Amino acid sequence: MLFTFFHTLAAADTWRVQVPKTAFDYGSGLEAMDYAPLDQAAQAWRLCVAYPHMKDAYWLSVNYGMVAEATRLGVSFKLVEAGGYPNLQRQIQQAEECVAAGADALILGTVSFAGLTSTVERISASVPVIAAVNDIADAGVTAKVGVSWTEMGAEAGRIIAARHPKGAPPVKVAWFPGPAEAGWVAFVDEGFRAALAESSAVIAVTKYGDTGREIQVRLVEEALDEVPDLDYIAGSAPSAEAAVSVLRARGKQQQVQVVSDYMTHAVYRGVLRDRIVAAPSDFPVLQGRLAVEMAVRAIEGSLLVKHAGPAIRIFDSGTVAADLLDQTLAPASFVPVFDFQPKR
Repeated sequence: MLFTFFHTLAAADTWRVQVPKTAFDYGSGLEAMDYAPLDQAAQAWRLCVAYPHMKDAYWLSVNYGMVAEATRLGVSFKLVEAGGYPNLQRQIQQAEECVAAGADALILGTVSFAGLTSTVERISASVPVIAAVNDIADAGVTAKVGVSWTEMGAEAGRIIAARHPKGAPPVKVAWFPGPAEAGWVAFVDEGFRAALAESSAVIAVTKYGDTGREIQVRLVEEALDEVPDLDYIAGSAPSAEAAVSVLRARGKQQQVQVVSDYMTHAVYRGVLRDRIVAAPSDFPVLQGRLAVEMAVRAIEGSLLVKHAGPAIRIFDSGTVAADLLDQTLAPASFVPVFDFQPKR
């Protein structure tokens, strides 16, 4: 069953990506390029993959992309997940044990920007380390796959700012950046606030917390209790998903608008049903594919670039783009794959 999902993900001649002019520095500017993926791995390499969690469908879509690319290239992987952003020590232990079991490379979706630096440096002395999706301190990292989360936050902020330019009547926003300890949160927060600075929108309340659904429901309820006249709820996909449910239960769907700062299946459905205004997509399926392909290149000494990621695009009710969805969302019937062995 698993391999029937990948008919839309057969090898393309090239992938359209953006590459920082200086690797690992989004501020250096981005250049578009057509990235030519490998036809096949030189041998059946074994990869270790570490995720922060599998609590929302974003990482499920990354996983789908990784399975698709591992299938195409003929490599295997073992996936471990830390269970949430507070679990730094768990991820350190998982990464070390996974690599020690015989991996040829580590693909790391980190729970912390700087908390794994010494671990990455130790591991990189023996195998390449590819940072995937979440940004991480540069030390010991062989290559990175990702987009600027400052820009992801800014894109979400611009969705609101475009509706409420400076000088328009003020609107109140509840902002849910994510878990304070996660490396990407400071970046997305910076971008979101900068985008709103040139609008009439005001952040009336900010709630940090892990991206599990129960926590986000509680935080949304707290925000609505503290600021009853909110106009917008904006934040991570689990925040947006929780907001849709809570607003429906409270009869406030017409009063409060919802914006997500990344895409998941539930966010997609929310946009189609006019429950969520819009969300930027950073193409998690494609990022998963890139991470596996670049890990294989790193093992084989054939890296084309050290840092690449898709161009961010906005998904709203007027967007109809098969390529956006194919490279953003795993099929609804896809289930997580933790131990992947290719068929030969």
